[in-house]
This record gives sequence, C-alpha cells and structure tokens, in this order.
Amino acid sequence: MGLLSDKICLVTGAASNPGLGHAIAHCFAAEGATVIATDVDADGAKATADSIKSAGGRASSWRQDVTDPDGWQATLGRIRDDYGRIDAVVNNAGIVVLKRLEEMTLEDYNRQMVVNMTSVFLGTQSAVAMMRETGTKGSIINMSSVAALVGVIGVTAYAASKGGVLGFTKAVAAETAPEGIRCNTIHPGMIATNMNKQAADENTDEYEALTSAIPMGYMGPPKTIGDAALFLASDLSSYITGTQLVVDGGMINQ
Repeated sequence: MGLLSDKICLVTGAASNPGLGHAIAHCFAAEGATVIATDVDADGAKATADSIKSAGGRASSWRQDVTDPDGWQATLGRIRDDYGRIDAVVNNAGIVVLKRLEEMTLEDYNRQMVVNMTSVFLGTQSAVAMMRETGTKGSIINMSSVAALVGVIGVTAYAASKGGVLGFTKAVAAETAPEGIRCNTIHPGMIATNMNKQAADENTDEYEALTSAIPMGYMGPPKTIGDAALFLASDLSSYITGTQLVVDGGMINQ
C-alpha cells in the first residue's frame, strides 16, 4: 500500500517536463493516488498522464486555465462526477517574470499576480467548498517560493505573488482546521525546471546571481518538490496545517 492509496489528487500546471507539476504528479501516482493532471497546455498534461499510466499508475488529464473561475467549477465538477470527492489539490501552476523594479510594467505585474495568486485563491476556494460538501478531510498544497521569505533581487512581482500565497494559505488554514482540511505551502528554491531555464534565457545576469547563492552548490531536481508535496498530501502530515515547507538547498539559511 502506498502513502496515497485510493486518494484522488489534482495537480495543476502539470504539463512541463522537467517541471514541478510533472514531478508531483508522478510522485503521487507512484504512491497509489489517482492523479488528475491539468494545464493550459492540454497536450503536455496528457503526456504527463500517459507517462504515469505507462508506468502502471492511474491518471487522467484535461486543459485548465487556472485563472478562469468557470474553468475551476468545471474541473471540480468533473472530478465530483468521476470520483465523488477530492482528497488533495496542489495549486502549482505559475509563471515567473524576472525583472527588477524599474523594468517591471503594470502589465507584467498584473499578469504575474493573476496567474500565481488569483489562481490559488480560485483553486483553494473551489477545493474547500467540495471538501466541505463531501465531508472530506483533505489537503491543499499551495506553491509559494523562497522569494516569499527573503529578499531576492530581480523578482519584485513574483515575490509579491508568492508572498500573497503564503499569507492567504495561513488564513485559510486557520479557517478550515476545525473541519480537518489542511492547507500548507511549499517554498522551492532554485529547481531545475523548464520555467527556470526560460528565466535564465530571458535575464542571464539575474539568473546567475540567484544560482550562485545556493549553499548546497546545485539546483534541486524537481522530484525534491514532488517528495515534499507527497508528505503534505499524505497522512504523515495529518497534524500539520498553516506551515511552510522550504526546499531550497539552504538558500534562506544565509
């Protein structure tokens, strides 16, 4: 029996490989979960689900724009129809705009906030409503960042969005704890994903400054975040809510 046997788990932003959502989906499936992988990139989400099934796991996928309230209702409604409940939701979908304050436009800022923060609000609100409806003592995992905990040059809007995720999650955890619904954040440092590669291509100087600040000396593999999410989704963390799990190779320990 796996840590997530018979659990129904939604992972957003699951298309990119290597990526956090892809790794989380695989970690969950390997521990017995039925995984629903969603992404605005429907083909990429399907590829993630197909790779899980090829490895003997259970998965399905479809396109989801996490900034669309109607899309959230459709996604949770489909999960309710197909499985009857949701046990864990990982609000992982996100983007990064790597710019200093003087270079940041209002359009950049607004796009960063709606994808990284508003989507988490929509996903958490929808998940809590369904968990309450079905009486499920579930786990909601919201992806934040070390940028929410320490000052990092060149990530002004990104830091604002991830700091919002942190504060929002703590408030939700306080509201839902009496019902056994847990809500926590994960704070990745520099992880070897496609999103970080894109950030490096767009602003090499800022990216090199960030990577040079990793005490362990290397970027973490995506599976390290998958393992952290697995812990928070499983009963191993049954008495943990409103906390932040930092996975950063020691970046904030400076």
